[in-house]
Order: sequence, then structure tokens, then C-alpha cells
Amino acid sequence: MNPAAGVLDAAFAALADPTRRAILSILAEGDATVSELAAPFSMSLPAVSKHLKVLEASGLISRTRNAQFRPCHLERAALDGVGDWIDEHRRVWDERLDKLDQHLQKLRRDEERQDGN
Repeated sequence: MNPAAGVLDAAFAALADPTRRAILSILAEGDATVSELAAPFSMSLPAVSKHLKVLEASGLISRTRNAQFRPCHLERAALDGVGDWIDEHRRVWDERLDKLDQHLQKLRRDEERQDGN
């Protein structure tokens, strides 16, 4: 398997969970500790930590050590990779749909010409 595909698989798997997406939204505002990230959720710190481990394993976040704190940091480059993949596939499908639209318009014009004769 392509290493880039494995990175995308991990990122999409991490993004599949709404709690993890919410955590990423919080981290988009700036670094935060596990306690700060857990505050909006009605779940235990260990449960939040499990989500953080998935996000960290996917490369979407990193953790640093600052004295006794281990703040979490959003890794924007990993999100950029996901966005790039989506943008490329959107471009391909836009091109395909444009070609289909052109083909359908041509068929309609041809049909109108035949009906007019």
C-alpha cells in the first residue's frame, strides 16, 4: 500500500468520529490540555485521552511537554493533506460532470433539430 494512502486512511478514520472532529475544532483555536479539551464533553478524561491517541496516531495532532502539562497541538499540515486529496477528487468529478453536462446538452440540441425537421 502507498504510504500516503495509509496516512489518508488514518486521517479519515480519525475524522469519522464527531467527538474527534469537535476536538479538532477546539484545537483550531489554539493549543489545549486534555482537561481543557474534555471540558465540553460529558465523558471521562480517559475516554478523551483515547480520542486524542487516535488523533495523534493519525498525525492530526501532536502533544508536547511543558512542565507537567502536555498540551495538544493541531497539525495543520495533516489536515492540508486531507484537503488536498478532497480538492483533487472534487476537481476530477467537476470535470467529469462538466463533460456529462456538455454531452447531454448536445443530445438535447440534436433531438431538437430532429424534432424540428
